[in-house]
Amino acid sequence: MASLNYKHLRYFWAVAKAGSIVRAAESLHLTPHAISSQITALEASLGAKLFEREGRRLILSVTGKRILAHAETIFSLGDEILDIVGDPAARDMQPLRIGISDSVPKAVAYRLVSPALRLDDPVKLTCREGRLDALLADLAIHRLDLVIADRPMPARLSVRGFNHLLGESALSVMASTAVRQAHSGPFPGCLDHAPFLMPGEDTAIHAPLSEWFDRHGIRPRVIAEFDDSALLKAFGQAGAGFFAAPSATNDYVCRQYGVEVVGQIDEVIEQLYAITTEGKLTRPEILAIQQAARQEIFGPPAPRSKTGRRGSHVAG
Repeated sequence: MASLNYKHLRYFWAVAKAGSIVRAAESLHLTPHAISSQITALEASLGAKLFEREGRRLILSVTGKRILAHAETIFSLGDEILDIVGDPAARDMQPLRIGISDSVPKAVAYRLVSPALRLDDPVKLTCREGRLDALLADLAIHRLDLVIADRPMPARLSVRGFNHLLGESALSVMASTAVRQAHSGPFPGCLDHAPFLMPGEDTAIHAPLSEWFDRHGIRPRVIAEFDDSALLKAFGQAGAGFFAAPSATNDYVCRQYGVEVVGQIDEVIEQLYAITTEGKLTRPEILAIQQAARQEIFGPPAPRSKTGRRGSHVAG
């Protein structure tokens, strides 16, 4: 039966992170020979090769890559334990590790998460932003407690998780004063052949928004696509073109970026999900996030028409 020596595992982790035995040896203040022999011992105890040579480079084997993911979890948790012991103030703080998909509007993310910091029991918050697949991988190995995303967890991923709908919002089309003056016709016709900043293909609203343009016979001049919503709004603020944002954030976006609402697209709905490994939300911090979504940001869902579609209307 294979046995695991955690000192050997740390040496393996150090080599994998450093990219070479020499650099790992320098960081650990050991000789390369000592590190190499420890890695050999670990491979012998596991009965599997962890590295393969490619010229002078060491690259992880398939097994090595899988073990590295678990080693990352083990040693990151160990570092958290040392942080708690070393910081008396942190001993009474509940860690809350949240992953936020880069397509989630920053204004919404802040308004969602901030109530968790105002609870009576102190919370130590860690936020990570990135692509949804990477965040869900960290959720699966319990490096995150919660992922906030603009879509439910894809069925193709072999990750055990549960989707909790936080809320939904129609889209508002916005623009700087200069862009609006240059394309001053009625909405939505003013978007035809006008410069438009499109959410990237990885965002949940990219396809529905494209279909909405097609249904209405509108051909905007898409000059750029963005996965990052904050970067998209920054370009909109600079006058690069029209852009869309959740109507629930109208006040904040207009104030923060100096733009105006041109019209609302009720047919395209942006949704927000909390994805966890638990079927029922029980942690007070996560319940506070859910409550903020329902009471302070989205409110109750807007009624749908009999056809299941929402229309569009000009901003007042």
